Amino acid sequence: MSYTQESMDALRLHGDELADATVATLFERGEVGKFNTLMRYVSAAGSPLPDDLPDVAREYLQSTAAPPSWVDWDEMEKARLFFIDNNVHISTALSFAAMPACYVVPPVAKLLSATHSLEYPSKRMAETGQFTVYLMQPDAFEAGGRFVPAVQKVRLLHAAIRHHLARENRWDTAKWGTPICQEDMIGGQMLFSMLVLDSLHRLNIHMSVDGAEAYFYAWRVVGAMLGVDQEHAPKDVESAREFLDLYMIRHMGPSAEGVKLTRQLIDLYEEVVPGTLFDPVVGALIRYLVGDTCADWLGVPRTAWDTAIKAAPALLGVLESIEDGSPLGEWALDRLGHLTTWFELSSLTRGRVMQYAIPEELKSDYGVSSSASRAGRWTPPEPAVFRSGN
Repeated sequence: MSYTQESMDALRLHGDELADATVATLFERGEVGKFNTLMRYVSAAGSPLPDDLPDVAREYLQSTAAPPSWVDWDEMEKARLFFIDNNVHISTALSFAAMPACYVVPPVAKLLSATHSLEYPSKRMAETGQFTVYLMQPDAFEAGGRFVPAVQKVRLLHAAIRHHLARENRWDTAKWGTPICQEDMIGGQMLFSMLVLDSLHRLNIHMSVDGAEAYFYAWRVVGAMLGVDQEHAPKDVESAREFLDLYMIRHMGPSAEGVKLTRQLIDLYEEVVPGTLFDPVVGALIRYLVGDTCADWLGVPRTAWDTAIKAAPALLGVLESIEDGSPLGEWALDRLGHLTTWFELSSLTRGRVMQYAIPEELKSDYGVSSSASRAGRWTPPEPAVFRSGN
């Protein structure tokens, strides 16, 4: 489908009807605290729901317990193998490209700054990382898998944020649209799929067409389960590029909230990386992946590492060649990627399982397979528009 300013404007008026109605009823009946307490014991698909669970929550959980009927499971398996092959690179792209790109959209940055948990950036990064790892497990959609309950809770979390901002009159709907509106939800889906693929391409990671398209497909499934209206969501990478470019043209720009969130993100990863020698690498990598214009808007400091980081694609290209030419090298690098991702996630979660609870208030003081053919290398349909200015 083709996207226009008018069609995008219409998407800003709508949230998620099912989740919004569920959350509204929980608040009306004073059952949010009870729901959160009971849901701490529901972390795996197929687990029996607690007897005392509010009826409206039970109905919601039962109606959202299965993925969309149109899911192609062969495609999802390709996506899982793609993730295994590129997990450390995907984690890098999510952390240093997708998240900063969210901050360069002022309405999104303002919304993130308005939610109390974002004062603790490690929590959001941990939630994002754990959510992605859950998605890419073999049992993600089977009994015992952790992904489905996580996505159900995140969907209600989004609805709760809409509920609070509207009730407390802390959001200018006429100016910014519905909080976490359909346009922003689809935009987020594009940033976590298309922008990640763009970033892997920029880092010189060799991706097959099948692998890249499968990864995008997996995030289509995620979007559907998070309440994205599938009538308007892009179905392929070409329409995804059209949506993402128009979305960023419409909204990208500087904001005080974007600068603050980016500073928190940089500080967080400087704490994760041992010592201080490599601290400037964090900002340099963000600048390299999102471009100078966006980096300047976000207040990313310029350092001598901005030049040195440009050698990263060449180094990664060498590692890719080793992986392609040696089964042992492939195994070793895949294992290193797994351990690196595990270390990063463990550092962020501190060993805890993220619960994605519904906030009862918004505090006022917080403003393919590695063995698959690599022929037909994937390249972006067009360069991401918001990287202009380099």
